[in-house]
Amino acid sequence: MSAMTDFTQELERVAAVATKHAANVDEDARFPQETVDTFLQSGLGGLVSASEFGGKGGTLRDAATVIERLARECGSSAMILAMHYSGVFVIEQYGDEATRRDVANGKHLSTLAFSEAGSRSHFWAPLSTAKADNGHVTLDAKKSWITSANYATAYVWSSQPCAAEGMSTIWLVPREAEGLQSPGPFRGLGLRGNDSTPVSATGVKIPAGNRLGEDGQGFDVMMSNVLPNFSVLNAACSIGLMEAISQNASAHCAGTGYQHLDSKLADLPTIRAYLARMRGKTDMVRSLWLDTISALEAGREDAMLRVLEVKAFAGEESVEVGQLGMRVCGGAAYRKEVGVERRFRDAQAAIIMAPTTDVLYDFIGKAVTGMELFG
Repeated sequence: MSAMTDFTQELERVAAVATKHAANVDEDARFPQETVDTFLQSGLGGLVSASEFGGKGGTLRDAATVIERLARECGSSAMILAMHYSGVFVIEQYGDEATRRDVANGKHLSTLAFSEAGSRSHFWAPLSTAKADNGHVTLDAKKSWITSANYATAYVWSSQPCAAEGMSTIWLVPREAEGLQSPGPFRGLGLRGNDSTPVSATGVKIPAGNRLGEDGQGFDVMMSNVLPNFSVLNAACSIGLMEAISQNASAHCAGTGYQHLDSKLADLPTIRAYLARMRGKTDMVRSLWLDTISALEAGREDAMLRVLEVKAFAGEESVEVGQLGMRVCGGAAYRKEVGVERRFRDAQAAIIMAPTTDVLYDFIGKAVTGMELFG
């Protein structure tokens, strides 16, 4: 039985909190602490953690369902928690027992720290360094964007290897480690509450035992663990936003109209056609998303192609659905109460989050022509 079967009530409770605070989170560009606290206290923070450590033993499908539901209410909250699950999947596979227990029991908020100023969206190629010394490792880096940068318990962090051959090594870096610096709160177009900021590391020392996986095997961790999980969860954010935009725009057009003509906006064939396009795009991307999850669960030969496609198309189509929502709702869409404008802004982020949509299109093109993705 899916872990979600037992957590529908908790999920709706978290969604209610997200709904209550979403507008203020966006307006004030503040971290959605109330939603995150409720999420961790509900047990959903440990949804994909092993039951032997107090978790729920859930799956990627379960986690994706949580994120899609929350994204309908608050894009910032959904992205924060998508990054949490992305980090937790790595910790579950490579982390120590104490950390895994903390995650399972709602005492740890995770996130990824891969993108860097020097390699930009090429997240697989860190320039940051790691030097081993007497049981410790010293990290130096300029990370370009870390979601929940000032609120996460620890970062799942990439660097160049200490000594081994390979492209990278993965570490668990406590947020409060001495030598980490963040420039301040996030101010952006959308996802204003996700606290996504650059973080620099200057002589940051962590125990050598904080390594996640083998030295030099970070690329393998990224490809086998992080990329599939992150792509599905990122797409879940986009789909939740699309769903909310489609529903809100349809409700607005069905309930608003021309008083002097005694007609609704939805009485116009052009409006109905745009709403139909929005609904179709949302449903098509949802079908691709569900098929991607099924492909991963079954170990299908086309699973990696689906992983590349789902983030690219979900991100792009969510922006198009947002544009259509703004169009059919007219001037009212620019007001916050219609519920389209905020989600339209939030949808923009998926296109430029590494791997960016353009990078993914290149990968997809290589895949379908038989080329090596990173050749």
